[in-house]
Amino acid sequence: MKRRKFIFSSAAAVSSFMIVPRHVLGNGYTAPSDKLNIAGIGVGGQGAANLRGMESENIVALCDVDWKHAAGTFKKHPNAAKYKDFRVMLEKQKDIDAVVVATPDHVHAAASMMAIKLNKHVYCEKPLTYTIFEAREITKAAREAGVVTQMGNMGDGSESIRMLCEWIWDGAIGEVDEVHAWTPHPVWPQGIDRPKDTPPVPDTLDWDLWIGPAPYRPYHPCYLPAMWRGWWDFGTGGLGDMGCHILDHTVWALKLGAPTSVEASFSTFVSHGLNWTKDVNTETYPQASIVTYRFPAREGFPPLKLTWYDGGLMPARPEELEDGRAMGDQFGGALYVGSKGKILCGSHGANGLRIIPESKMQEYTPPKPSIPRSVGHRQEWIEACKGVGSAQSNFEFAGPLTETVLLGNIALRTGKKLNWDPENMKITNVPEANAFLHRTYRQGWHM
Repeated sequence: MKRRKFIFSSAAAVSSFMIVPRHVLGNGYTAPSDKLNIAGIGVGGQGAANLRGMESENIVALCDVDWKHAAGTFKKHPNAAKYKDFRVMLEKQKDIDAVVVATPDHVHAAASMMAIKLNKHVYCEKPLTYTIFEAREITKAAREAGVVTQMGNMGDGSESIRMLCEWIWDGAIGEVDEVHAWTPHPVWPQGIDRPKDTPPVPDTLDWDLWIGPAPYRPYHPCYLPAMWRGWWDFGTGGLGDMGCHILDHTVWALKLGAPTSVEASFSTFVSHGLNWTKDVNTETYPQASIVTYRFPAREGFPPLKLTWYDGGLMPARPEELEDGRAMGDQFGGALYVGSKGKILCGSHGANGLRIIPESKMQEYTPPKPSIPRSVGHRQEWIEACKGVGSAQSNFEFAGPLTETVLLGNIALRTGKKLNWDPENMKITNVPEANAFLHRTYRQGWHM
């Protein structure tokens, strides 16, 4: 029996003398045999943060294409095996139970799919994938493999996101037919040209591996770290970066399926050094955009208009919001418009949610909790890997959420209203837009 399945099976845990139950050890001690063997893929930046939240487990392998960027994590886990190529790591190291993927967006699917095919549990950063096809495929693969999955939209484990759902379902503001969601992101350059100079690749970076399945281009420091988010070939822009956080509670609370249509308006100015031109930029995402989704009626819910704003754009300030009160938080927020009132909240996990004006909040008596509370976003995944509970933002939830976010990016790419047929994964009115549902992987790479 493989170790992953051994840990996952409670029957095996009971029947084997090698597993020492926690209650026997006492004092909060966890037996080594109860711990997952976790490998990190992309361990600088957000990957390092994820692993810090999983130190209750065995961190047995670390993989990063930039060993300078990963140096802090390497130092913290001196006994973990170190790799540059996740494909080598997953093929070579057989003791891995689960992987944490925190690469740039364009590598998410390749890394996650290989792990799934090898029956590893997967925690993958948001957005789940770079394309809609990838999201559909890894969701299916995870389902068939029976592995435990979780997307890294951390607010999904919060108390506030559960409260928002319960308030909406309780009818706190009546029927919700309109939502506005926003973020000040991007906080990296967008609306710029591809650089023409080709500086040398740093000795600590394997640039070919960093490019991964994307089309090859010369190294430039304008792509990393983090700034890849603004480039079409590597990232998913402000919507991809923050949509899986801020639209998470909208999808959950309003029980959204797929949208029927999406359209976008966006800034069309491109920076050429000190000069600007009005043009369509095929290199980077626009500096600011508004994306409008239409969702059909669902059982108990009316049709919904969902409007997304980024790059500093925001909806009009609601007249119910008292002077001096902020709209959302530093990362953005959302405004729910119902037939009986409005709810205003922050970005991750609907934090700071309040009915507005405050007088209506004081009049409302929230219902008793009905949704199971989370032990923490990362911890619930760890426990689910061991057969305890479930991971809420698993790929069955995160895959469709990612598809919705990425469909908005296709509207940005084409500049046209798109009618969406989710069952057949097809844009029905703009045939050429279907090319953006997939990507051709560079030679030597596959999903």
